Amino acid sequence: MAEPRYKAVVDRLAAEIRSGALPAGTRLPTHRVLAEREGFALVTATRVYAELRDMGLVSGETGRGTFVKEVALAEGQGVGLDAVAADMVDLSFNYPSLPGQAELLRGALRQLAGAGDLEALLRYQPHGGRMSDRVAVARHLQRRGLSVEGERVLIVDGAQHGLAVTLMALLAPGDVVAVDALTYPGFRLLAQMHRLELVAIPAAGAGPDLDALSTLCRRRRVKAIYTMPTLNNPLGWVMAASRRRELVALARRHGLLIVEDGAYAYLAEDAPPPLAALAPERTVYVSGFSKSVAAGLRVGFAVAPADQVPALEQAIRATTWNTPGVMTAITSAWLEDGTVDRLEAHKREDARQRQRLVAEHLGTTRRIGHPSSYFVWLPLGEDVRADQVAMALQRERVSVSTAEPFATTRHVPHAIRLALGSVEIGRLRAALDSVKAAIDARTF
Repeated sequence: MAEPRYKAVVDRLAAEIRSGALPAGTRLPTHRVLAEREGFALVTATRVYAELRDMGLVSGETGRGTFVKEVALAEGQGVGLDAVAADMVDLSFNYPSLPGQAELLRGALRQLAGAGDLEALLRYQPHGGRMSDRVAVARHLQRRGLSVEGERVLIVDGAQHGLAVTLMALLAPGDVVAVDALTYPGFRLLAQMHRLELVAIPAAGAGPDLDALSTLCRRRRVKAIYTMPTLNNPLGWVMAASRRRELVALARRHGLLIVEDGAYAYLAEDAPPPLAALAPERTVYVSGFSKSVAAGLRVGFAVAPADQVPALEQAIRATTWNTPGVMTAITSAWLEDGTVDRLEAHKREDARQRQRLVAEHLGTTRRIGHPSSYFVWLPLGEDVRADQVAMALQRERVSVSTAEPFATTRHVPHAIRLALGSVEIGRLRAALDSVKAAIDARTF
């Protein structure tokens, strides 16, 4: 059977893009011009560009046209999905660490070696974790403004696992989930794996547009909302208490499950109480210790309504059976002796110092963020393409994120996100200078 003629046009354009004959940033002909040039119907020209977009070779921008993307960028640029070369400065993924943490681990292992229940840690643990560990997390959360019983805390293998078991246990394929227009890429990936339909809610200042969410809930059967009210990733907002109350009221009115991600919440001092404190009957609060303590400490927790705990325990059993006892025991001891609180305080100060460097080195470059977060969002001007900036920085051995992994809308804004917590201060200074130079060189 003969291949449709438009496929030859797709192949030709794809080859020209990959060879560099059509360089990144080239504006392609309008759909109508392409149709006239190739003798197509307009709908066929639209199909050509749709296939090129699905191949990751072009992007369509409302009101501006269709542009060639930078194809030399690594797949998944900026979300930690690809290895970053040893000689690269990694501003794409956060794994904040402080001097002396290795000594803390040595001390914890020595202390654990002398514990009386060491042998018990080598056996299977309860699916939701040992009650003593769950209570230790509950006490920790109480200092964060979330009063909860240990029975409602489940120990998981990091926050990402907590999100996965929440979706597995409480949602079904095809369910509609409201999310921010820019959101955590790991949740997007989970939603895709679980065949959930994500619907973007635009931002309105420091938080989602609740009027837009209300309209969506009236038009569609929305089952849940995924949100990061305290230190949104990537925009760094902290929702005001009044807006949190409005969101909770809306969720109750429409019967929404709230999935609250608190992975970076420890960085924001004096934040309002979590949504889980306002609506404990419909909120699953998920967080972990990878950011606040160490990336290799794959211990997290999910706080769920009492009637949903059994379903989450079943999901934990189906995925990892239980959290490794040794890592959980170390984490629990650090929660009880104040080590986690001290590390979080030190990292808040470290993050503030890095944000001060951003202000010093980026100057008047437009940016969005929080003064004590480990990331900053840089919206780019209308004539500046994010993929070109990222590629220029890659040549300078600096890895950054574009907006694409974070966007849940068809239109992807031109912006880059800088993760500030993974490199030492001296290299960060030089990398920030490179970022400013790359943006300035493309700003007219």
